[in-house]
Amino acid sequence: MDSRGRDNRKVNVTKQNILRKRREMARRRRRAILRLILLIIFVILVLTGIVAVGYGLVTVGSMVNREYQAMYDGYTTRQQLRRGNVDPKFDGYTNVLIMGIDDGLDSDGGDEKRADAIMVASLENETGKLRLIHIPRDTWINEISTGQQMKIKNLYALGGAPLMVRQINNVLGISIHQYAVLDMNVFSELIDVLGGVDIYVESDMNYDDQEAGIAIHLPKGYQHLDGKQAQQYLRYRSEDLGDEGRVQRQQRFCKALYQNLLQVRTVAKLPEIAEICKKRVDYSAEIFDSMHLANVLRRLNSDTPVSVILPGEPAADDQTIWVMDDLAAAERMKELFPTEGLDKQ
Repeated sequence: MDSRGRDNRKVNVTKQNILRKRREMARRRRRAILRLILLIIFVILVLTGIVAVGYGLVTVGSMVNREYQAMYDGYTTRQQLRRGNVDPKFDGYTNVLIMGIDDGLDSDGGDEKRADAIMVASLENETGKLRLIHIPRDTWINEISTGQQMKIKNLYALGGAPLMVRQINNVLGISIHQYAVLDMNVFSELIDVLGGVDIYVESDMNYDDQEAGIAIHLPKGYQHLDGKQAQQYLRYRSEDLGDEGRVQRQQRFCKALYQNLLQVRTVAKLPEIAEICKKRVDYSAEIFDSMHLANVLRRLNSDTPVSVILPGEPAADDQTIWVMDDLAAAERMKELFPTEGLDKQ
């Protein structure tokens, strides 16, 4: 082979190498471009996913927030209907109206449900001190919406607990935050769960009313009362003191019961008490109130509660009517809810 042939062969080999390298570089470029495209697609998918998840979270969060707001709006509406406006100056207290309901016949001849026992339990939020304000069931009032005169116990039949709350707000000049309503049978059950109450019965109590289904028989002296006997003790009305004596017994009983509640053995009975209250007691507190109420109850003070009766006296022409002393009542409320203390809350 001559030199020219060898040169041509070398040129051909060089061209083939160049073409091969070019093809290899082209393949590498295509692979790089493909990887870049795949990377871009992956990034787009990831970003799309992040945006979708973020949007979903925002949407879910917005839905949860709307649901919560709707629940809270419903709660505030219900509370407004139940208790009316609450004066902010009473925010340092938790005032609970407690009513014992009796649907038996009485001297008025009515057979509708009445508030047989009426009491405001006021807890000072910071100190846990408890004050009890007892309102005689025969207190004479002017019904706030119509001006109709009646005994306050009969108001329950007209508008239930919400109307009672508004009337008590008006009578005492304070704000009621919550209410609890229980009938006397539930009251007896709760006393039995707590193991009864030790109390001094100041005189022999004997009273029978077959029409109203009332039979009271308790001897004078220190007694351990079960639920049924406690109900008899509280319902008894002597001829000498009438409704005033009845409320005085309520005061003594509440103090004795409070000391029972503070005993260590009560802790084990709380689930059963809670179950009875859940099923058998009508109360205004809802889930939004639970944290506040838990904090207040956690601070309960071991001191004996301050206990007062709504100032007044029996009517001169009708001993079954309790006539409130407006000035004395207003002064008593100022002592229980001092402006100075309220301003510091």
